[in-house]
Amino acid sequence: MEFVKSFKQAKFIKYIFVALIGSIFLAISSKIKIPFYPVPMTMQTFIVLLIGITLGWKLAVATISLYLFEGIIGLPVFSGTPEKGVGLVYFIGPTMGYLIGFIVAGYLAGKFIYDNNLIKTFLKLSLATSFIYILGMLWLGSLIGWEKPIFKLGAQPFLLAELFKILIATLMVKHFKRFRKFF
Repeated sequence: MEFVKSFKQAKFIKYIFVALIGSIFLAISSKIKIPFYPVPMTMQTFIVLLIGITLGWKLAVATISLYLFEGIIGLPVFSGTPEKGVGLVYFIGPTMGYLIGFIVAGYLAGKFIYDNNLIKTFLKLSLATSFIYILGMLWLGSLIGWEKPIFKLGAQPFLLAELFKILIATLMVKHFKRFRKFF
């Protein structure tokens, strides 16, 4: 009985460690700005998809939730921090819907990605990523008003970069799915 208890504790500690490492990758990806037309892109959405693919949906949701918690308590993990503020004030700003969408995207990428067909995988990852933008635009519209061009402000500038990142993730899926057996 003692062995089972220590095994469960070791597994729990491993999951915490993996979630912490994943949240660090997310934080780093938020700070790297890659010149891209029409706006610079970060690699956050790409890392969200890879976290889902690599860790599975349960650990992906835990990892992304930890990342959001780190930002809410004031650690400068979000893309615009510390320049644009930190903590809960930054979190509930214009990007909150997108950040919440990370959880849904990580869940979907982790839950429904078992497919060797590249076209189906691309479509599934596109669906997962679309929730980031749907939730983001819903929050943005409720924050700044629906009379504003929400799609033009909150999604259109990023679509080309997202398609590029989804394509890269699609091509990498089978390599990253191999890591699931370790978790």
